[in-house]
Amino acid sequence: MSREGVADGGREFERVTDELRARMADGVYPLGTLMAPERALARELKVSRDTVRRALKALRHEGWIESRQGSGWRVVKVQRIHSSGTRGTRPVQAVTLRSFINDAFEEAPVVTLDVYTLTSESLDAHIRLQADRIRDQEIAPERISLRMLLPSKELELPYPRAKDDPGDLRLRHRLHDITKRHSTLLKRALRDLRNDGLVPTVEVEIRHVPLVPTFKLYLLNGKEVLHGPYAVIERTIELDDESEIVALDVLGIGATLTHYEKDDDPNSPGTAFVGSMQSWFDSIWDRLAHAEEWP
Repeated sequence: MSREGVADGGREFERVTDELRARMADGVYPLGTLMAPERALARELKVSRDTVRRALKALRHEGWIESRQGSGWRVVKVQRIHSSGTRGTRPVQAVTLRSFINDAFEEAPVVTLDVYTLTSESLDAHIRLQADRIRDQEIAPERISLRMLLPSKELELPYPRAKDDPGDLRLRHRLHDITKRHSTLLKRALRDLRNDGLVPTVEVEIRHVPLVPTFKLYLLNGKEVLHGPYAVIERTIELDDESEIVALDVLGIGATLTHYEKDDDPNSPGTAFVGSMQSWFDSIWDRLAHAEEWP
């Protein structure tokens, strides 16, 4: 196979893995349910059955699914969000990251998102979903403002890295490729909304900081916070050339998030936490963060 063919296959493998992982995180495949058969997934996602099988194998290594002879692939992990309430009429068990992002885009004509994360992978999927909703005229925000903080490309991150060979740089390069790809896609999705006249004002800026992310942070419209620590796990990562590395890594999309909401009481725990996280983000953005161009 040519290098171009390997790269194409790697991108399809990543796309399918990302999509299936997002479905579990967003409740499309709830805990304990069976996923669609491999053949059906291949047909739906327009890839080969081998690509689906590789993606399912990767998700098994990450602990999302398990396989039992004759029973297919069963979901054994979903993203958990601990919320202080039911958020209106939505039952607690249905609260997902997608539901919070949906609400942020529905609540006000001005949408503000401040995000601190290891990569832009999760946010990209959610931004493109909101772009589709805007194009379908489900929602009509007048302004979208996104600020995202990512670790500097020059930073030597402790994860992801090869478990037995910290000097192996392939996983760092893979991380940079994932971040570059998803950052480009989400910026394009937002700017296309402005260029097509669907959202009058769009502001999107990504800055980098010399900090190792130990937690993921979403600040939504200055009123709500989703905060969750990254847990370090050991997993097998398959590269574009189908070689495998046993790695120490974190899974942002699988991080347990806690929801905090500002209310009318300035002394409530929710109000205090939202205020402190907004102040922290602003201080890092203004004093430590800088723009970086991807090579």
